[in-house]
Amino acid sequence: MGGGSGWETVIGLETHVQLRTVSKMFCGCSAAFGAPPNTNICPVCLGLPGALPMPNEHALKLAVRAALGLGCTVHPRSLFARKNYFYPDLPKGYQISQFENPLATDGSLSYLSPDRGIATATIVRLHVEEDAGKSLHDRFPKVTAVDLNRCGVPLIEIVTGPDFRSPQEARAYLLTLKQVLEYAGISDCDMEKGSLRVDANVSVRRAGDTALGTKTEVKNINSFAYVEKALSVERDRQIAALEGGGMVVQETMLYDAKTNSVRPQRRKEESHDYRYFPDPDLPPLVLSAELIAAQQTELPELPAAKRERFVAQYALSTTDAAVLTAERAVADYYESVVRAGAEPKAAANWVMGEVLADAKDHAERLRVPAAALAQLIALVRGGTVSHQAAKRVFVEVAERGGEPRTVAEALGLVQVADAGVLVGWVNDVLGAHTGEVSRYKSGETKLLQFFVGQVMRASRGKADPKVTQRLLEEKLAS
Repeated sequence: MGGGSGWETVIGLETHVQLRTVSKMFCGCSAAFGAPPNTNICPVCLGLPGALPMPNEHALKLAVRAALGLGCTVHPRSLFARKNYFYPDLPKGYQISQFENPLATDGSLSYLSPDRGIATATIVRLHVEEDAGKSLHDRFPKVTAVDLNRCGVPLIEIVTGPDFRSPQEARAYLLTLKQVLEYAGISDCDMEKGSLRVDANVSVRRAGDTALGTKTEVKNINSFAYVEKALSVERDRQIAALEGGGMVVQETMLYDAKTNSVRPQRRKEESHDYRYFPDPDLPPLVLSAELIAAQQTELPELPAAKRERFVAQYALSTTDAAVLTAERAVADYYESVVRAGAEPKAAANWVMGEVLADAKDHAERLRVPAAALAQLIALVRGGTVSHQAAKRVFVEVAERGGEPRTVAEALGLVQVADAGVLVGWVNDVLGAHTGEVSRYKSGETKLLQFFVGQVMRASRGKADPKVTQRLLEEKLAS
């Protein structure tokens, strides 16, 4: 289970996810990423005296949808609280969050553990909060600059139980969570832009122990690959400390990707250090049964269910189904190709091969319409074009559009299966290679492929190889 022998790793994750809204959580400022510093701000997100927050209805709906997608109980009544702390990027001196009465509790998410097969993480709580600003230490020499554009951007925080037993499991869960949130249109989950951030609680204990060891919190993890690295480094540090007779101190560690190491940031605050109390500017959040039900209907078929259906409905392997359902757009595209008449396995091979490769090179755009791909697959199946030729047609259709059949004809790739036409080429070839013909007749049957190759050459690749082979066999047998 990872780590030195005789040790068990215990990990819990807190994930902050930025909701896909146009404006902020409690004001009308833009929540867009990448604006010049301190341009998307107003008296509300700056916490100027007398400015009053108003909750963003769309953000609340997305939060409810996320909670339902993770199987949580959504509470009809929850409270906004002030989390008080002083930091340069927090102009109000508090962050509006939820504490004792969160939006939702008691969910779960199953994921594929590399060690244990299908494992399930408990979602202890999911609550709504606003983001803080950003301190920039590299803009001006010797001083810290503060950009408050992010202040008030809507987030949900998703907290798991201490359910992961290795850094690899933590990463597998996060990738699964990202997939669910993207499918349901809740967030773009772009770690580069900070729209998905992860803090992890890590502890170790002797194998067989049931009590939890002292935990540390690892912060500043900003890519899925780093999650695994950061947690591995911290696990190994704790094991080394305990094996050396020392102890683990409860503190917050910062991960440094450049050196692949962790360093202490500060001793961990307890929740009472934040002096949480209900925000006097915001009434309790009361959600109608209708609003919750409406979000339930907004939930699409989620990746795990779609994967199982693909295996059952299209007789695909679990691996292929996982690739095809990794992104909702690709899954929808695949089903459109099948609906347009393509055989499911052939469609899967094309989508996983040519289509995804082309999308990767063109900003994830699926450039060949599903109906056109289905036609192309039919041309291969009917023997009109060879599989190799079809790949050339695919590239052409992706670049310039057009009907696959017309494109294949224009490129001179349509195979000739008309026996009357083929016989001419076959006779020419046999006439030109009398020596080989007699060797074939005296038992050197592997020369058949040589003859097929010569016919393909004579026909400039247009002869249908299967029909050609049959004609050659007939002629050479006579």
